[in-house]
Amino acid sequence: MDDKLLNITETCAILNVSEITVKRWAREHLLKSVKSGSEIMFPEPDVLKYKEINDRLSK
Repeated sequence: MDDKLLNITETCAILNVSEITVKRWAREHLLKSVKSGSEIMFPEPDVLKYKEINDRLSK
């Protein structure tokens, strides 16, 4: 089963951070990403897991 891929705008909205932050996390391999042509895409399950972890740490 293929996971849904989110574009950078959708990922920013879910994580409530800027595009620069998401790109940095991807570059630093903190958030899994894949290239689709010239666009960076993010697997939805990984984004949701990252959000869950960040939410727990910020409490």
